[in-house]
This record gives sequence, structure tokens and C-alpha cells, in this order.
Amino acid sequence: MVCNEHVPALDEDLKKTLGPATAKVLAEQLGLHTALDLLHHYPRRYAERGELTSLAELTEQLDEHVTVVAQVADARILTFNGGRGKRLEVTITDGSGRLQLVFFGAGVHKPHKELLPGSRAMFAGKVSKFNHKLQLAHPAYEPLGADASDRDAATAFANQLIPIYPACAKLESWKIAKCVDAVLPSAQEAVDPLPPALRDGRGLIPLTEALLKIHRPGTKADIEDARQRLKWDEAFVLQVALARRRHADSQLPAVPRRPAPGGLLDAFDAKLPFTLTEGQQTVSKEIFDDLATSHPMHRLLQGEVGSGKTLVALRAMLAVVDSGGQAAMLAPTEVLAQQHHRSITEMMGELAEGGMLGGSDQGTKVVLLTGSMGVPARRQALLDLVTGEAGIVIGTHALIEDKVQFHDLGLVVVDEQHRFGVEQRDALRSKGKQPPHLLVMTATPIPRTVAMTVFGDLETSVLDQLPAGRSPIATHVVPAKDKPHFLTRAWERVREEVENGHQAYVVCPRIGDGEDDPRKKKASAEDEAEKRPPLAVLEIAEQLTRGPLAGLSVEVLHGRMDPADKDDVMRRFAAGEVKVLVATTVIEVGVNVPNSTVMVIMDADRFGVSQLHQLRGRVGRGSAPGLCLLVSEMHEASPARARLAAVAATLDGFELSRIDLEQRREGDVLGQAQSGVRSSLRMLAVIEDEEVIAQAREEATRVVADDPELERLPGLRTALDALLDTEREQYLEKG
Repeated sequence: MVCNEHVPALDEDLKKTLGPATAKVLAEQLGLHTALDLLHHYPRRYAERGELTSLAELTEQLDEHVTVVAQVADARILTFNGGRGKRLEVTITDGSGRLQLVFFGAGVHKPHKELLPGSRAMFAGKVSKFNHKLQLAHPAYEPLGADASDRDAATAFANQLIPIYPACAKLESWKIAKCVDAVLPSAQEAVDPLPPALRDGRGLIPLTEALLKIHRPGTKADIEDARQRLKWDEAFVLQVALARRRHADSQLPAVPRRPAPGGLLDAFDAKLPFTLTEGQQTVSKEIFDDLATSHPMHRLLQGEVGSGKTLVALRAMLAVVDSGGQAAMLAPTEVLAQQHHRSITEMMGELAEGGMLGGSDQGTKVVLLTGSMGVPARRQALLDLVTGEAGIVIGTHALIEDKVQFHDLGLVVVDEQHRFGVEQRDALRSKGKQPPHLLVMTATPIPRTVAMTVFGDLETSVLDQLPAGRSPIATHVVPAKDKPHFLTRAWERVREEVENGHQAYVVCPRIGDGEDDPRKKKASAEDEAEKRPPLAVLEIAEQLTRGPLAGLSVEVLHGRMDPADKDDVMRRFAAGEVKVLVATTVIEVGVNVPNSTVMVIMDADRFGVSQLHQLRGRVGRGSAPGLCLLVSEMHEASPARARLAAVAATLDGFELSRIDLEQRREGDVLGQAQSGVRSSLRMLAVIEDEEVIAQAREEATRVVADDPELERLPGLRTALDALLDTEREQYLEKG
């Protein structure tokens, strides 16, 4: 009998059920605090009683904690140190391969008695290599019932799928299974978040049944039923959270902003030396329709590198200025803010000089606001904003400071949104008298399902056509170790481009001024295989000026430079005085120098797929074709080289972002960086489950339209509260 006064069993701290020691490991190592958390810690896979886990695959899991089910082939005790030391060597087999287990010292006696040839057990430990052979040293093991005392264990495992849980060094999979057994009865109390009509309509099993079947399946069909059901829970609850966000936004008031006929926007369009692409016209119409409504626009503008997003955003800003409001553009770095300011004032010409001598009557002031500006310039910019003299401001997070006040902020444009914490965006939006319209831009193509999940509270517009006159970019992998003459040829190509009047980028993963070697933080197995630190800007620049690029003007650019020096280098590079820029990824977004035709990316394997695509988009921005060379010392068969080959094979950013996500196995798509919370998606794979996410979004929109407060669906409300712990709630609030 459950009385309502006590804490429901599912929310009880695991200390009560499992004891403080086990609960501490579960909390610290796996982030599991309550019975409900543990019930949502699903098995990674299942071993079958009659089926042996493949030992052949262990070569790919060096240094990882693994669990295998196998049979003992032989066991022998060896002595060393003149008989003083003892070592037990056990060979296990599963038909696909053999593996050696080693036990030392006093620890040899128990396993020697228990691990008899022919007996079967589960073994867990870290795979290591000794004398070119794989082994598990001192593995934990659990016999699978060969002798009489283990009959119970044997019965428990007979005809059963053995769940293999994501485990850690201090708690093996079968110990986690025993913990789950202890809390499994409380699954009966789980509140079902899905409305009954939805559940029945989709043929999904009840939640309590799904939890029992995922942890203790009788058949493979049980696992499938449970997975389908649990995926729906995750997709649906998340989409309801986003649908409620959209619904709440649609209730907020905003000032409709319509461009004035014959105003600033018309004057700007009239002086454009080209016509807008079809895509730019379509997206602009979507934006203008949103701006004309009396609730705030929340739109995500995704565009391939070089598709003309800035132009579309500028036209939206001009429309707002036309209607008497102001527009602010938030950029992640000073280099990018200055770049935007330069390109926007160039595009606008005399229209950007409103109120100045020689400026247009219809024009407005376009001001820049960054942290490193001098006091007088900064004071003037702040004054122009508060009086409304400046219709457009472009800045870094300096825009967010308390001192910054607007006359009438009508539109916030956020560039490269993934670089900003949510609080920063929110702080800028709060500067409007009423909530301003919001346009979020990203040049990182996002697969449709990820957009529906990460940016599910935003409507999405996509620019996928490149403007006429943009040149294709050829990409090649340069295997520096196998074929050093390819690298020599790469530097010759750079010289040729410069001699033909063009410019080049050389990108390195590190600055090289004694800053932390990123490898110390987290070295992958591939990095470990290659002991040298990543190549650095300062070292490479020196090698190039002394060697293959001697005589050319080579300069460096990185994030640690003084802002004035950075701006100076960028200005001289844009003016064509600097021929080769050796830089870190500070040039990744927004830097626009149409005369740059070639980019060499050193240690390209150290960058992610999307990042390489972003970097590559910096060349071929003019009429001459672009060339991107991906230099790597990785051997041909490595996953890193496969990644580079994928980048070289396609210019389609959406295709690459799919590959990137599949390889990284998406973490929490709600953005761990944004909210610092553990993954909320345990069963749902954003790429594979596109269908489920799309359907869940439709269902969620329908449910929220019908019952915004979810008053008739208490189970769903409870699930929402659990998903939206305060941090994640804030994330969605501010999205």
C-alpha cells in the first residue's frame, strides 16, 4: 500500500535502496541519483545465453572497459622470481577469438578454483596489450552457473538475454544489473507521460511494461517494443517542451515592423549591383512576414557558407529601421564584428552615413561596439544608440553590458548562435521595450531532425543556393607521411596562387605560444598513436618564411593577439598587402576576403567535419576557383582519414553535418555546452529516428494547441518537470 505522504519510491535517493557506497559510485561515475534515474540507465546491448560475445571485435576497443561472455579454454599458474611470485593465466574463447586473462599474487587462488576449463562466465575489465596480445588484467568476473552452488545464477540466466549496461571501472555491468533488480519493482509507479489516445493510436506499450522489457527482456521482440516506446517518450516530451515554448512566444506582444515604401530598404535594393537569388527572395519574404506580426519572430536562418545570409539579415535590419526601430547584430568575436561592420557599411555605401555630411537623407548610422574600443569612440556609439541616431549596431558581447541602452530595439540578429551562451542572447533581448524580433543565423548546416530538436522553438529558413559568380572549391587530402612530395607540391601551389595575384590561408590547430597542449586534456587513441603535439601557428609560420614560402609576405593571426594587432593584420590581408595568413580557427566564421583562393589545413584530422567545412568556405569567395588542401599524417586506413575523405568528396554541408553527427554519436542535442546537464537522450538517435521526431513534433503541437497548460495530462506534466530540471528549463526559456 503506497501512502501519499512519503517520497514516491521512484524519487527516493538510491542510498536507501542500495546503500551509501554503491549509491556514491552511481552518482559520481554515472550521474544516477534516484530509482527513476537508474531505470532510465538502459542496457547498451544484450548477450544471449547461448551466444558468445565476439572477442574478435576487442581489437577496436583497446583501453576501453568491456564486458564479454566466454568459456574458459585453459588455466595455468606460472611462477617467477625464483618461485616467489605467482601468475594465473586463463585463456577464454568464444568461437570468434581467444583472449588472455591474467591474475597476480594472492589474487590467483579464487579464480584458479572457479575458472575451470569448460566453465562459462561474464568477464569485465580494461582491454590492454602485452607482448602484441590482447589481455584483461585482473578482470572482475561472474560465473554463469556450472557447479551446484551456482544453480540459482544459472537458472536466472537460462534462456535469458543478459543486459550489458554502460559501466565504469568501479561498477561492472552485472553489478549494475543487480542494482536495477533492486529498483525494478518500483517501475510499477512510473507515471505514463503519453496521452492514452496517442499511445493506442501508435500501438505503443505502457511505460511500466517498457521499463520491465528493456531491463529484463524475454525475447528480442520485447527489446524492440520497449525501445520504440521509450524513444517516443523522449521525442514527445522534448517536443512538447518546445511546442509550449513556441506557444508562449506566440502570446507575447511585439511591435509589428513593416518597411516604409520608398524608404531605406527600397533605396538599398535599388543600388544592389546584382539580383537576389530565388532562395534569398523566399527567405526574405518569410522574415518580412514574421516581422509584420504583433508577436516576436523567432527564426533560424541556416545558410551554406557563402550563400548570402548577411545580405538577407541586413535587409531585415533595414526594414526594421524603416519602421522606426533599431537592429542589433551580435557576433561571437571582435574579428567577426569588425568584419560585419566593414562589409555592411560597404554594402550600404552612403546609406550608412545618415546624419553625416555626404550621407543620404534616407540613411542611418551604423555603429560598431566592441570591448577593445577607445573611450571616446565607445561613448559616441552609446550616445548614438540611446538617441536612436544609430539604426544599426554591430557588436560582440559588449552589447550586452548594462550601460548599453537603446532608443527602440526592434530586432536582434545573432550570428553563429552556437558560440553564445543562452544568457547572453537573453540579456540582449531584454533591452527592448517590448520583446524584439529574433533572427538566429548559422553557417553550420544542421540536419532537419537536429534543427527540430535543438532549435525546435524556432521556425527554420534554409538558404542552400550559392549566389551566381561563386566558384566551386576543389578539396584534396595531402598524406604528408606516406607521400612527403605531396606536401612539397602543396606549398608550390600556394606560391603559384600568390604569383597569380591571389592570397592563401594556412590553418593550424594550435597557437604555439606555450599555451596548453590540447592533447593533455583529452587524447584520443589516434592522438596517442602519434606522440607529437598538434602543429602550431607560430612554428609553421617560421618554417614557411624560412623555407617553402620564403620571400612572400607571411603574417600570423590567433585569438591571443591584441585586438588592435588582430584588426591590423586582417585589414592588411583584406587589402592584399599580406599574401599568406597563418591562423588558428579564428578565421572559421565570417571572414570574407574574395581574393583568397587557397587554404592549407595542417593536421586536418584534428578538426571536426563541420569545422573543416566552415574553414574551407573562406576560399573561392570571388570569381577564381578555390582550392583546399587537408594535410594529415594519419595512415590511410584510420577513421580520421575516412573523415577527411568524406569532406573532400562533397561540398554539401548538410550531408557533412549528417556524417559528423553519426561519427560523434550526438551527445545531448539540447546542448550540453548550453546547460551543463547530462544527456537527456538515452534511447533516441537524432539522425536515425527522424521519422519518430517528425511525428512527435506534429503530435506535440496538436496536444499543446488543445491544452497549453496540460491540465488534462498530469502524467505528461510530471515527465516535463523531470526533463526540464531548472537548468534545462532556463535553456528553453532563453532559446
